[in-house]
Amino acid sequence: MHEIYPLIQKTRFPAIYREKLNTLQINLGYKCNQTCLHCHVNAGPKRKEIMDIKTMKQIVSFIKKFKIQVVDLTGGAPEMNPNFEFLVNEARNLNCHIIDRCNLTILLELKYKNITKLLIENNVEIVASLPCYQKENVDNQRGKGVFNKSIRALQMLNEKGYGIQKDLLLNLVYNPQGPALPPDQTELESLYKKKLDDEYGIQFNKLYTITNMPIARFGSTLISTGSFIQYMSLLKKSFSYKALENVMCKTLISVDYLGYVYDCDFNQMLNIGLSDNRKKHISEINIDQLAESKINTADHCYGCTAGSGSSCGGSLI
Repeated sequence: MHEIYPLIQKTRFPAIYREKLNTLQINLGYKCNQTCLHCHVNAGPKRKEIMDIKTMKQIVSFIKKFKIQVVDLTGGAPEMNPNFEFLVNEARNLNCHIIDRCNLTILLELKYKNITKLLIENNVEIVASLPCYQKENVDNQRGKGVFNKSIRALQMLNEKGYGIQKDLLLNLVYNPQGPALPPDQTELESLYKKKLDDEYGIQFNKLYTITNMPIARFGSTLISTGSFIQYMSLLKKSFSYKALENVMCKTLISVDYLGYVYDCDFNQMLNIGLSDNRKKHISEINIDQLAESKINTADHCYGCTAGSGSSCGGSLI
């Protein structure tokens, strides 16, 4: 794995400052049942990092104290954390809107057969990775057999009401196959809906287009193939001030599996702390200290502001 941060540390990215915090994105660990080429977390089956129950309880206390509105669960495969159910139930009891960033295939594994029921009972929004509606493209990026399993999982979710009932949201995520910007989100969503419905009878709510971040596994691949400089040039040339106005880090903080806090999930993977560059734990964070604080940036931030912009909720324009 190539070292990325020294290549992006010096930056001319515009200064941005935090606004009112409403979302807590929680990385429950880097363990995953897949090893995707585009993964900015470098997650996989052999990763051992996992959030423990003590840290989860500290996070629940933070959510309760500061009345966090949205709890966004990610990984790895967040469902593989043995205390996933505890955190979902606690967040729901605090009237949070919960998002599960799901790779779909995990829902078919016998060990996790009860996860779907848990998600339904708590009206958890599922944001599911499906980087293409074509088998070859998905399997090339996410592993052999992943497309067929993903289709089966989506059909199962539809049968349970996801993507059909208004309180069971099912949103899909597209990301490019390589060093390119995503196409228009609205147009691609229409195409996804037609293809998935016509060929597999699948329905979903929205499609989110997300730009591949030049860090971790994807960034290392760019370096290995001699494409890193060219891709960074594309991101910078495509910078949009309109996208900058809506970047997710203004209203979100990211928590790693040990409970340490970052401006976003990408900064977490680069080990870039908060504005004063001191690692802070969720147990010592005061929301008032974050208000209007400067957000730490580097050249990877151009990935969120290129073209129509990119965030965990899709395009920004």
